[in-house]
Amino acid sequence: MKTTLKHYTVREICDGFVYNEAEAKGLFGLSGQLTIQPEYQRSYIYADGKKDVAVITSLLKGYPLGLLYFTKLPDGSLEVLDGQQRITSFGRFVTGKFVIKDDRNLEQFFIGLSKDQQNKILDSTVLVYLCEGSESEIKQWFQTINMIGVELTPQEILNAVYSGPFVTLGKAEFANTGNANNQKWLAYVSARVNRQELWERALEWVAGGKSSIGAYLSQHRMDKNINEVKSYFTSVIDWVSAVFTDVEDEMCGLEWGRLYETYHSKSYNPKKVSERVQALYADVFIKNPKGIWEYVLGGEKNPSLLDVRLFQDDVKKTVYAKQTNEAKTKEVSNCPLCAMSKDANKSKIYKLEEMDADHVEAWSKGGSTTPENCRMLCRTHNRARGNR
Repeated sequence: MKTTLKHYTVREICDGFVYNEAEAKGLFGLSGQLTIQPEYQRSYIYADGKKDVAVITSLLKGYPLGLLYFTKLPDGSLEVLDGQQRITSFGRFVTGKFVIKDDRNLEQFFIGLSKDQQNKILDSTVLVYLCEGSESEIKQWFQTINMIGVELTPQEILNAVYSGPFVTLGKAEFANTGNANNQKWLAYVSARVNRQELWERALEWVAGGKSSIGAYLSQHRMDKNINEVKSYFTSVIDWVSAVFTDVEDEMCGLEWGRLYETYHSKSYNPKKVSERVQALYADVFIKNPKGIWEYVLGGEKNPSLLDVRLFQDDVKKTVYAKQTNEAKTKEVSNCPLCAMSKDANKSKIYKLEEMDADHVEAWSKGGSTTPENCRMLCRTHNRARGNR
């Protein structure tokens, strides 16, 4: 790896600056010689009214911005290796994309600043390392120098490793904050679009798991379309929205890719599904409402998905006392099932700690977790009963 230290002014870097919020690649500076956002770079994440403003404030106060890294390509053009967030911030400000507050605490666009303040920004000098080397060396360095500051997400690193037309197209579709589909997608997928997490989820689903994303990107790296990814992702989202006509907050972030693979071949009645989901959603005894959708898809055979709240101790004590008093009067066991048997426990009186609370009508069959639906059974009978 060969490096050369250079000085550039903000004016030089911003010359020919182009910024399009919808583009995953194509931000330019240095009269078009510098590609500010190569395909392997993360999307711009400083547009929060704090980090971007801090960059401009630093320039006005004469604070150093830290080293920037550019790579020199064989054709002599340059790409930003590290510093894209800072460069894009002052490029966006100079071209009127956001405001800062001046000394009087008034909001000002670049054009509203005094001429001397404008020149102070434009004439600020930044130090840049020009790096020349093989693709693998440059990308390894990219990963290393980004271990400080805003840490790269796993997908941002994979984008760098497997950069090419496939990643560029994927970012344009799934890392585009202006995509009209985002509102629908983000109802089901928990993701920061500008940090490649939606793109990551689309790849995870089509590849069959997070651990397979790298291999999938390697296989498709030079593809000129992302049709398979888009088609599969759309199929999952459309299936979810067709089966579950009501959208609840807890649906966001569920493993829809896995659930689609497991259940999409089964037939569901959306109206009945909706009624059942709403009933479960209103059940105050369910401690894990995020498990409702998989529970319903699976035919309501796995109550553990819902983490159903158990009977409270005071309920168990009350029911135990009532059963025990009645059992002693009748001279039978205080376990109703033992009392109906013909074995030696037919008249056994169990201690409270020897019994478990049981739903008379199984919870999985609609029974509620209320005192009226509670009875105490000896542990042998309770464990044998299961969900019957």
